[in-house]
Amino acid sequence: MKKKVIALISAAVAAAGLLAGCGNGGSDDKTIKVAASAVPHAEILEQAKPILAEQGYDLQIEVFEDYVQPNNVVESGDFDANYFQHIPYLEGFNEEKGTHLVNAGGIHYEPFGLYPGKETDLANMQGATIAVPNDTTNEARALLLLQDNGYLTLKEGVGLTATKLDIVDNPYNIELVELEAAQIPRTLPDVSFGIMNGNYAMEAGFTVADDALLYESVDSDAAATYVNVIAVKEGNENSEKIKALVDVLKSDTIREFINNNYNGGVIPAK
Repeated sequence: MKKKVIALISAAVAAAGLLAGCGNGGSDDKTIKVAASAVPHAEILEQAKPILAEQGYDLQIEVFEDYVQPNNVVESGDFDANYFQHIPYLEGFNEEKGTHLVNAGGIHYEPFGLYPGKETDLANMQGATIAVPNDTTNEARALLLLQDNGYLTLKEGVGLTATKLDIVDNPYNIELVELEAAQIPRTLPDVSFGIMNGNYAMEAGFTVADDALLYESVDSDAAATYVNVIAVKEGNENSEKIKALVDVLKSDTIREFINNNYNGGVIPAK
């Protein structure tokens, strides 16, 4: 009887270990759970889904509307990866929140742009109200876009840490309205212009080629700095399923899809 009980306990322990291994992305785990922004990230992932299925992977995509929860669910282990952010935001999030997320591969770049609100002409920039993202890296990016086009001057050397407190010359008397990035498209009727992340601009029906009054150059430092990445919890970046995901997203098939569908608003990473 004792032997039978021991055998049952051993079997239960083995089963629990197997389940734990699967839940933590073990080598036999063929499910890839990815948290993503709706546009373009989830759309691009949907194109990768059948390709990964041919390799035996089940890609599961969940759309998030903010820039916080996608990182939290990867840190917690509930998701394998996320796809929505650039490296400066990722690094800033880790520093602020104490998370342990890393870049598993750069996929695409979205030019940051200034879009019309109540005003549709840059000639009306004097005294303009401009909505900008309120998170550190994206606000700095908005300020740098305005500086590069001669609308304000920042303290020397502030770079990606710039805030509106670093403005040293504001000849157009621009008023910056700091908002959570996802809210900016909805506030355009109330401000002169809005500077938006590419994904939120596209969700609102804007494209860089047709609608942006100012935007970052494809060959600028921003294109390399702000590449959107697949982010995972540290230690998982070399897992087989994450490498498979990144390889598919960097494939010629996905590059062709990106180039054909976003009118310059999404550019495959080099």
